[in-house]
Amino acid sequence: MKTYEFKPKNICAQKITFSLEDGLISDVKFHGGCSGNAQGISNLLEGANAEEAIKRLENISCQGRGTSCPAELAKALKEAISE
Repeated sequence: MKTYEFKPKNICAQKITFSLEDGLISDVKFHGGCSGNAQGISNLLEGANAEEAIKRLENISCQGRGTSCPAELAKALKEAISE
């Protein structure tokens, strides 16, 4: 299992951390931002396939920013997979 740290842009959270093992997501944490939403996203993604999560999350926008916590997590997952 490898742990990743991602610095998102244009969202409330300052950092996203997560682990990947065999393409499965675990231990997602948003540092900053909306605690309830972050916990919900984290719980829903526990054990999820990273490729499927990317498809579901990548085009979500928050308050017209063109991105969101879920979309930034999708970017982080893409980066982690491409390593």
